[in-house]
Amino acid sequence: MGVFDALGDRGHEEVVFGSDPVSGLKTIIAIHSTALGPALGGTRFFPYESETEALEDVLRLSAAMSLKAAASGLDLGGGKAVIIGDSRKLKSERLWRAYGRVVDSLQGRYITAEDVGTDAHDMEMIRRETRWVCGVPVEEGGSGDPSPATARGLMAANRAVFKFLGSEEISGKHMAVLGVGKVGSDLVRRFIEAGGKVTIADVYPPAIEKVVKRFPDVKVVSPDDIYAVECDVFAPSSLGGSLTEETIPKLRCSAIVGSANNQLATPEDADRIAARDILYAPDFVVNAGGLINVSEEIRGYTVDKAAAHIDRIYDTTLRVLEASRERRITPHQAAVDLAHQRIEEIGNLRLFRRSGDDRN
Repeated sequence: MGVFDALGDRGHEEVVFGSDPVSGLKTIIAIHSTALGPALGGTRFFPYESETEALEDVLRLSAAMSLKAAASGLDLGGGKAVIIGDSRKLKSERLWRAYGRVVDSLQGRYITAEDVGTDAHDMEMIRRETRWVCGVPVEEGGSGDPSPATARGLMAANRAVFKFLGSEEISGKHMAVLGVGKVGSDLVRRFIEAGGKVTIADVYPPAIEKVVKRFPDVKVVSPDDIYAVECDVFAPSSLGGSLTEETIPKLRCSAIVGSANNQLATPEDADRIAARDILYAPDFVVNAGGLINVSEEIRGYTVDKAAAHIDRIYDTTLRVLEASRERRITPHQAAVDLAHQRIEEIGNLRLFRRSGDDRN
């Protein structure tokens, strides 16, 4: 499949390929939309099996970032980057600085941040070559690791979902979490501290051990069995595409609220979930806490301001769920419509030029 065949009609503005043979850098940056502002999205460092797989992932992720930024009310567009390879073996100063120069060549159309396989210290190395990066360490004036912010937003979304279903109270509720990495483990902590109980699963045993050591009452099942756990809410918090034609029939939950991007394997899976009478809170609405957090660096970061903005995910989630019920469509479609409406309405303002540097 060629690049333009892969793009299809998804609406991407630009795709950039970067390479540095000395460091082993192979990167793809996809800018989906700059209608609302510069495209902000993390850099995923992952050992893709093929370049085609990497391209497909960055195209899907960048399109989702456009929806996420728009639904969150941010003046930002959607973009994403991937680096092909094992982050545990390939990371080096040379690689990050070479990558930083690729980002800088886009002159602010794309702003990067961390994602799977990258962290705040990697962002600081990238910043040595470009100012178009967020999520640098707190000691360097940034917002640091966005994982706690993502988990905070998920808790706000859970409260909204429970309110929509009848009671906002979390105490006594049961959550099943697939994936207890940085975000998933913090979500477990917050849910337990709010009085809930949790069942977890992960393919990486050390991640399980870390959570169980801190919270001995957490129940552990296999990744295959987590779907069938009877619970109030299922939280897909690993890589995307976990909600499929095969896994959805196994679910025994009332709602789905997770941090993974692109949780639906296909658009039709939203209908399959609705047919099971399970409430799906769209991923790009409920997991926006990390994006909101790092975006505050652009305007001048403060913890209180970022937290207040993240907590508005509660209102956005309720708005989407109520629109879904009123229009008799899936929550996923309601969220997509909300995002597209804002992109169309505000994006047209680009027709009116503004003065100053880096203005759209």
